[in-house]
Amino acid sequence: MHVNRLSDVQSYSAPEHFDMKCLRLQGKEASAAKSMWMGMSQLLPGGHTSLKESAQEKLYLVIDGHVTVSNGIEEMVLGPMDSCFFAPHEARCLKNDTNRPATIVLVMQEIPD
Repeated sequence: MHVNRLSDVQSYSAPEHFDMKCLRLQGKEASAAKSMWMGMSQLLPGGHTSLKESAQEKLYLVIDGHVTVSNGIEEMVLGPMDSCFFAPHEARCLKNDTNRPATIVLVMQEIPD
């Protein structure tokens, strides 16, 4: 078992993430998890990602606020405790169109090199 306290986790920089603070909760450098990792992002009002695809499956869970998720075809607003799955190679974009910060948790598959 490996416990990380929110007060101790490190931030990381994610390309094409704007007005967002990203924290690594588990996996990668944060723990020994090998098949997946977990992060938490705080989106300021207007915060967003670019519409981009990746090879990994992604799971998102909104903890606080409202986050608009899109695959470039469909767009949905998620509220607290709503979740979303993006398939491998499916484009995704996140954005906070509100005037309040939002918090979202990401669980993503780790693809070995």
